[in-house]
Amino acid sequence: MLALLGVQTTEEEADRRALELERLLLQVGQGDREAFARLYSLARGAVYALALSLLQDAHEAQDTAQDTFVKVWESASSYRPQGSPMAWILTIARNLARSRLRRGGRQVGLDDEEWNAIPADLPAVSPEDRQVLQEALARLGEEERRIVLLHAVTGLKHREIAQLLELPLSTVLSKYHRGLKKLRALMKGERDR
Repeated sequence: MLALLGVQTTEEEADRRALELERLLLQVGQGDREAFARLYSLARGAVYALALSLLQDAHEAQDTAQDTFVKVWESASSYRPQGSPMAWILTIARNLARSRLRRGGRQVGLDDEEWNAIPADLPAVSPEDRQVLQEALARLGEEERRIVLLHAVTGLKHREIAQLLELPLSTVLSKYHRGLKKLRALMKGERDR
């Protein structure tokens, strides 16, 4: 179950995913609609998770996710393969979410149902595992949950998450490890019942 959270995502898997996203972005830049559909299916969960964590409103996050993919479609021709393609996409989402926040001038909290929607679309997760995962994630602090989800859903490395969230790497690492420790304890408690 912790593998779902990206605890032990291998470098090889992360590299393979990054290469596929890079290839898809380059194809999208040439107007390939099928590549765009595939890119959307691979990145939508991560984009929505980031938008939701920043905006803390499910409807605003959905709108921002949609706007992000419109911007990706329009800007893909200017994408240059350097760094992480997922970070490039998530930077667009972050910037759009921040623009919405500035325009709206508000901050609200998420209820558990909205946070629980984030892992709902993870592939190959049984309904039972999804329920345990959602309950465990709901018990994490906001930044811990955001960092754990970004790592698990997007496969971003901690350094990339630090850049994306504009946090010190040490903060990202400590919150990630603290969040995992809590998740392990919660899941161990579930198994012991």
